[in-house]
Amino acid sequence: MPKENNVHEVAQRAAPESRVVYVDRDPIVLAHAHALLRGTPEGVTRYIYGELREPEAILRASAETLDFTRPIAVLLFGILHFFSEDDDPAGIVRRLMSPLAPGSYVAITHLARDVAGDALTETFSRLNAEMAESVVLRTRQQVAALFGDLESIEPGVVQLPQWHPAPDAPAPGPLPMWCGVARKTADGF
Repeated sequence: MPKENNVHEVAQRAAPESRVVYVDRDPIVLAHAHALLRGTPEGVTRYIYGELREPEAILRASAETLDFTRPIAVLLFGILHFFSEDDDPAGIVRRLMSPLAPGSYVAITHLARDVAGDALTETFSRLNAEMAESVVLRTRQQVAALFGDLESIEPGVVQLPQWHPAPDAPAPGPLPMWCGVARKTADGF
């Protein structure tokens, strides 16, 4: 849902000509986005209906807006923990990154299984029994594996508050979420 400092706003503040494509499968979210979010006159902001389990369709629709011969950033924030191992989340990341130019990046945030201990795992087990979509908590190593052969950017896969914290920021407590960024270095990964 639209909020302050959306991706296109941050990107187009830094580079007004930025082209941003949002993907969602919720028609209500897309309706709000179309109505409320506007890009800069120099840039492009587009919203498409898509299912991440069908990355090729997302890529085809995105190619109408994005130039795949130039580096692109793919942000997968708070989504891959809805994918079981049978859904092959690492394969989804690989398929999304495959046609993109070297120098492209992918950033991932993912709920952690190995940060808050058994209490969080038990909470999500109970929620999963009642929810239409299950949440899969993964370890740091499992989240790192989602990046496949892409080059990890320092500091690697870390808890969210540890990703380049402000020098004067107070030390955060544990947060049960992993995050990381990786770069495509060659066409074959």
